[in-house]
Amino acid sequence: MHTDAALVLFCAGLILLAAMLLGVWKWRAMVASPDGRAHRYIDVAHQAALLYSFATALLAALVQFSAWPPAVNLGAAGVVVALFAGAIGRYASLGLSKETDNQMRNAPKSTHRMMYFLAAGEIGGVVVLLAGFATAQL
Repeated sequence: MHTDAALVLFCAGLILLAAMLLGVWKWRAMVASPDGRAHRYIDVAHQAALLYSFATALLAALVQFSAWPPAVNLGAAGVVVALFAGAIGRYASLGLSKETDNQMRNAPKSTHRMMYFLAAGEIGGVVVLLAGFATAQL
């Protein structure tokens, strides 16, 4: 396996580990809750981490079979993985603070700007990796 792909796959493993730890937090929150449910964003953080871990593993496969140099692959994957991690962190923070059950309700303009940045970074990184994969493999 190429080193760049191995690094991205390692990140997938770290995100999966975070998902497992968030799952323990979710379980404890469910046990402590009168209605048997964790706070909305504890649940979202757990689910997002699970999904992002597998998405990151897919990114590792795209990196492994990409035509681009390792620096391009790591840059593109790094942006996506960093944004995944940031989103998980934000969800966990909202779950910890319990300040809202919908971060978009009455959100400041900065939140909307961040969402555009998040979408552009994640989509852009995936487009770069897909183009590298297609160039090398199709």
